[in-house]
Amino acid sequence: MLKELSRRQFLAGGGAGLAGSAIAALGFGGPEEALAQAVRPFKLAQTTETRNTCPYCSVACGVIMYSLGDKSKNAHPAIIHIEGDPDHPTNRGTLCPKGSALLDFVHSETRTKFPQYRGPGQREFKQIGWGEALDRIARLMKDDRDKNFVATNQDGVTVNRWLTTGFLAASATTNETAFLTYKVVRSTGILAFDNQARV
Repeated sequence: MLKELSRRQFLAGGGAGLAGSAIAALGFGGPEEALAQAVRPFKLAQTTETRNTCPYCSVACGVIMYSLGDKSKNAHPAIIHIEGDPDHPTNRGTLCPKGSALLDFVHSETRTKFPQYRGPGQREFKQIGWGEALDRIARLMKDDRDKNFVATNQDGVTVNRWLTTGFLAASATTNETAFLTYKVVRSTGILAFDNQARV
């Protein structure tokens, strides 16, 4: 025997069903709670952002490197993610395939991380310090300039040229750094001066 349903009972039942489905849809039901607990935290939430420039070509795209570490004195943070910088005017967050693979470049076992020197007649490179490397470069440049500097040409005109050494500047630098590099190199008399952007 079917029980007759009054209008008031119909509205009360419909309202209860609507409230229950709304609560479940907003995430207060059992499956939704389980799903919320299974979601992993955002992997970059605890990282440190560092802005830099891609080292590959003359476009000089901006990148953001994300490193993870406790920043203690004896611990080195590890870079875990690299992406394009959306605020950089050159690339606006986009990267080419080489730039997109920068993380592999950073973690490569074959990447040169320290200056190395191979003496005359030796087969193996040995690791040296930055101070020693820069001192050696400066000494060799000074000796070569003293030996080969041309103050005047054959007509007696002052030319101040140094023709036996060349210099290749980096393209992934600021305009200010590029200008200072140009001024320093030209002040030594070097004529063979180029930039990676043209190579």
